[in-house]
Amino acid sequence: MKKSTFGVIVTTRGFFNPLLAREGRKELLGKLKEMGYKCISLTEEDTPYGAIETIEDAEKCADLFVNHRKEIDGIIVSLPNFGDEVAVVTALDRANLNVPVLIHAFDDDLNKMDLDHRRDAFCGKLSVCNNLYEYGIKFSNTTLHTCGIDSKEFADDIEYFDGVCRVVSGLKNVRIAQIGVRPAPFQTVRYSEKLLQKSGIQIVPIDLSEIMAAAKAMEVNKAVENKVKEIKAYGNIPEDIPSENIIKSAKLTLAVEDAMKKNNCAAGTMQCWSSLEENYGCAACLPMSMLGEKGIPFACETDVTSAVAMYALYLASGNPSGCLDWNNNYENDRNKCIGIHCSNYPKSFISNEFEISNLDVLGKSLGEDKCFGACKAKIASGPMTYAKVSTDDQNGRIRAYIGEGKFTDDPAATAGGVAICEVEDLQGLMNYICMNGFEHHVAMNRTHTAKILEEAFGKYLGWSVYRHKDA
Repeated sequence: MKKSTFGVIVTTRGFFNPLLAREGRKELLGKLKEMGYKCISLTEEDTPYGAIETIEDAEKCADLFVNHRKEIDGIIVSLPNFGDEVAVVTALDRANLNVPVLIHAFDDDLNKMDLDHRRDAFCGKLSVCNNLYEYGIKFSNTTLHTCGIDSKEFADDIEYFDGVCRVVSGLKNVRIAQIGVRPAPFQTVRYSEKLLQKSGIQIVPIDLSEIMAAAKAMEVNKAVENKVKEIKAYGNIPEDIPSENIIKSAKLTLAVEDAMKKNNCAAGTMQCWSSLEENYGCAACLPMSMLGEKGIPFACETDVTSAVAMYALYLASGNPSGCLDWNNNYENDRNKCIGIHCSNYPKSFISNEFEISNLDVLGKSLGEDKCFGACKAKIASGPMTYAKVSTDDQNGRIRAYIGEGKFTDDPAATAGGVAICEVEDLQGLMNYICMNGFEHHVAMNRTHTAKILEEAFGKYLGWSVYRHKDA
């Protein structure tokens, strides 16, 4: 996954040794480059030492950032000495990029507390943060109030901040495909396009009949043959599955991939039952699974807001996301439950070989021959972050709940794609979901990234966020 591009501000104050700013700037930019980040910052030709101290310096910095507005995903402000809070807040205010901002300050060295080496960045950071608060500029903080550039804490903070920037920039102006209409019985997947649009999330409706027509019109050419090979390598297909059903799935996958490219969509959701099975003759799970594995998350049952949550989880972690139902209680352990879908889990959710065959529930009612394409497996144990985004039309807001737990190896003898989920105080979480009218779907990812989502959703996107207690 592409790393963020950072605008970098290094600030200095004349009462302190400006060489600390020069050295600090060089060290900071060197570290960010070493970590693989592109940086946009003033040079020593632009201002003394490449730092900002005066209003004129701040204006130069603002102009630079405005000229690179489309490139900058976040801004890092660093204080090698006390710094100048007015210059910093002026640069950020006038640039007005509306991107995440991280505030960092250098450690002092107790062996170098003479006036030539004392930094006082510990104190200066408080002044900078005070000004940002007063101006209403949202910002993030490093884990430690001050830290060295070469410290593990700083590297971890940058990686974390990168995740926040990816989520925020990724959701602004993103295009989400809605292929088909919601199943009539599922009022739970209704949502407000207008509220999503306020956060820059554009919904692109695509007629399911156009996808089916495009798939039906395909000849069995090289592209289809290659997709069939890809499907056969993706999972185990029972010998009794007719080859024409695999070809149908390959054509459907190509039609969906083509529609996503034509409409410049980063994630999507499909009307996965029952028009597709009855009018085309295969399930949507396999194409959605394969796209999800490639970093294009797909939610079931035209649940657009679950697709948003899946994409956010992908942006935060760089790993594929899945869509599940909170489905069944688990024996006598009230902190565990069973998550199920037909399923469209990405392959990386599963540790062992898995079966690609016919839908179970719909197969019984519609006929198995129309229902090839379900990825049947049990989800591998490991860390898990869950998230649900929803539009709250009653209160005119976007809201979300998030938290962390784990997938377990506990048994469950049931059909479909099965995940045993363990969440601290699961009963409390279920009560929150019920009492606040959230849907039965949930997005999950095989990483722990709830903190990134909490800050990105709440602080920078302005959504209402509930963070549940973690296991």
